[in-house]
Amino acid sequence: MPGDVIRLRDVVAALERAYPPALAEAWDAVGLVCGDPEEPVSRVLVAVDPVPETVEEAIASGAQLLVTHHPLLLRGVHGVPADSPKGRLVHRMVRAGIGLYTAHTNADSADPGVSDALAEALGVTVTGPLRPRAAEALDKIVTFVPTGAPAARVLDALTEAGAHGRAAEGAAQFAPEEVRLELVLPRARRRDVVAALRAAHPYQEPAFDLFEMAEVPGRRGLGRVGELDRPEPLAAFAERAAAALPATAWGVRAAGDPERMVGTVAVCGGAGDSALDAATAAGADVYLTADLRHHPASEHLLAGTAPARPTPALVDVAHWASEHPWCAQAASVIETALRGTVEVRVSWLRTDPWTVGARAPENRPESSPEGTPP
Repeated sequence: MPGDVIRLRDVVAALERAYPPALAEAWDAVGLVCGDPEEPVSRVLVAVDPVPETVEEAIASGAQLLVTHHPLLLRGVHGVPADSPKGRLVHRMVRAGIGLYTAHTNADSADPGVSDALAEALGVTVTGPLRPRAAEALDKIVTFVPTGAPAARVLDALTEAGAHGRAAEGAAQFAPEEVRLELVLPRARRRDVVAALRAAHPYQEPAFDLFEMAEVPGRRGLGRVGELDRPEPLAAFAERAAAALPATAWGVRAAGDPERMVGTVAVCGGAGDSALDAATAAGADVYLTADLRHHPASEHLLAGTAPARPTPALVDVAHWASEHPWCAQAASVIETALRGTVEVRVSWLRTDPWTVGARAPENRPESSPEGTPP
């Protein structure tokens, strides 16, 4: 690849191999937002948010592509006029020759993905997803084809129809002049693959075997569960999170006994209160995520007072901070796939919307002697 011209489509292809768009939720908006796929790319900036600050950083750095986790146009729009906030950003990028690419919930569920990067930053060794994604139903098809051009033609036809596999020379015990083709395919492509086999095979009615493969849970899905090298008190884990993640006005807060020992950790980058029950079911000692709301957190802790159902302690961090470690992961994906031919930078601009944090004075009384607020 050295010496080749890297184009925007090459970077997109690398990102979509790592974060398949098919993993995105139905409501999400991922992929190339603006930019010419045929334009050359020599420099890329990766950030969490597509906001004026990161767009200006991309322009100042000479990047031809801005890759972000959060979408710019998540909700449907009828236009992007330059006098609207989001339209202004699109026009700014187009005029500067900068493309925008988004990997959102597809990066959340990928393996590795957003929560893997978060776990790694915290020193957590991942053992599996918090909420596994249903495995894709797969079939396996096996057939025999005369050697040479017929075998190559059938293999190409099956691959084009959506199957993936190989040809095994000399594998036909009673007909050594035949090649055994063994391919795996998504069950949803079964009809297309069988039709392709019958159309491309030189025999009028080819024999083949079709097997439904057992569904084995994979490592894709929301959040991750893992282990610390050694258990530590909840207070120490909260300090670990504060040291590992970018500083924000929100900071890091924990709910639970500060002395509780935590070793099994569940994490979910971004807003994760929908996975509170999953963290309990996983047997986690602590669950770290972002945007925890008062009532779900309170009810979660209350449920844990029942002896038969202990619940994890909670650590709540800023949404932006929980997803920022993914930027380095995405940068590595591009650098590895394109063998260092593209310069990739990570934005460290703090685009968390919260900019001010304040605490009550330590010496302020919590209540009057009569028990009413002072």
